[in-house]
Formats: sequence, C-alpha cells, structure tokens
Amino acid sequence: MIEETTQEVPVKKPSWLRVKLPTGEAYKKVRGLVSEHKLHTICESGNCPNMGECWGAGTATFMILGNICTRSCGFCSVATGKPLAVDVFEPLRVAKSVKIMGVKHAVITSVDRDDLEDGGSDIWVQTVRKIRELSPDTTLETLIPDFAGNWENLQRIIDLAPEIVSHNLETVRRLTRQVRIQAKYDRSLEVLFRLKKGGMKTKSGIMLGLGETHQEIIETLEDLRSVGVDIVTLGQYLQPTKSHLPVAEFVHPERFKEYKDLGLEMGFRYVESGPLVRSSYHAEKHLF
Repeated sequence: MIEETTQEVPVKKPSWLRVKLPTGEAYKKVRGLVSEHKLHTICESGNCPNMGECWGAGTATFMILGNICTRSCGFCSVATGKPLAVDVFEPLRVAKSVKIMGVKHAVITSVDRDDLEDGGSDIWVQTVRKIRELSPDTTLETLIPDFAGNWENLQRIIDLAPEIVSHNLETVRRLTRQVRIQAKYDRSLEVLFRLKKGGMKTKSGIMLGLGETHQEIIETLEDLRSVGVDIVTLGQYLQPTKSHLPVAEFVHPERFKEYKDLGLEMGFRYVESGPLVRSSYHAEKHLF
C-alpha cells in the first residue's frame, strides 16, 4: 500500500537520480553517425539520461515541425514563440536520418503548431510515409500533440496506423492548467479515446514530483485506463531552468515501483515507472 508522504525539496538531487555515462559499441556507433552526418535527435538535444541505453537498443527519438512551440508549458524547455515556416524537406531529412542511423524503432514527436490550420498533421503524414519508404522494417511510435481538438487532423494520424500512438497527459487534473497552460485534461483523454476507438495501440505518460497527491495519481491512472490506454510511463519531473516550475518532491524509486505494480493491477499492458523514465524509455519493448 502506498502511503502519501511529504518532504522538503532536497538542496541536491538524491542519489537515485545519478546517471551513468553512456557506453557500449552500439552507442558509440550511433553517436559517431549522428556527429558525422549532423543529425538531430531529441535524445541528444534534450540530454536524455537514457540515451546510451536506447541507442544501444536501436531506438531514437526525432522532433519534427521545428523547435519553436506555440505553447508555453511550465515544465518544458522547448522555446515558445512564433514558429518558422514549415520545412517541406523535413520529412525526407528525418527519414534519411533514421536510415543512416539504422534505427530499428523510431519515435517521432513534435512541437505544438496551433498556428497551422492542419496543426502540422500534413508534415506528420509525410514524415511517416518517408520513413516507411526508406526503412520499411523500422517500427514507429508517434508521440503526438492534441491538435487543439481538431479531430479531422487527428484522424490523419489514425489513418497512418503507426505501431504505437502516444499522447502524454503529463500531470493530474488539478495541476493541468498550471503545468500545461494551453492544454485541457479532458481533451487529452478524448484524444486517447479516439485513438483507441480507431484501433491504435495507445500510450501516455505522466510526471511525478509537481505537487500531486497519491490519490490524484490513482485517479489519473484510472482515467487513462477508462479510455483504453495500453501503456503508461511515470517519471520524475526535473526543473529545466529557474524560470520553469520548481520540483515539489523527489519521489523515491520504491514508490515508483509501487505505482508500477498498481498500474499493472489496473490492467495496463505495460508500465514503465522510475525516476529516470521518460516517454520514449524502452519504447521498443512496447510493441507486444
């Protein structure tokens, strides 16, 4: 049984948040290709703690539609502002990167493009098609935005039928307005519901340590199960800069383990839960 606890934010990060430097021949090979061909991955630009492990397993994450987001979420370090014009050559460039790196399982994500009538869905479609054209054996996970509730744009993703479609809830209902300023909790649940109704294998993720309670975490997991989500990830929130939301709590690994057990009891097919878990962690294992 998980007991609710409160604790002061430590001055230093606890020992369980220490990351080992990435090693291994597979990692070194991919790192060399990324450097040689000047490729772009979220793994590297986001300093993901699991980069070495994922690259060694043949998994990498790419961000499309530029690097300026139209939203200003309190947890995210991606720049906010007026995005540049859509790059019509981006799909081919990403597809070539996947092929050059020899990626077995590619995760594609994007900034929010509320400035575009199609929400960026056309570039999504073209990117997936180009990857399949150049790397037909590569499996895909698309980590998509909510397209501002435009279900026609969402349907374009469903029609592509990626192996996994992910949309992160990020936090509990009470904290959504603070954490995801322009997003809506119920709209995200509707996205996940429509994806499942469309026959997709669905996935979502939440961050812990933002001030949520134990009961709110349970309710959030229950909400995700109510719309048929298959896979859920839970990880520790880390403050990117002093201008972002502060960490309210560093959650102990044992509590993450208990949430994993709870999630499996609720019926999720796969639960990744731990301080260093991120949306794409062990993504290749979610293809059950």
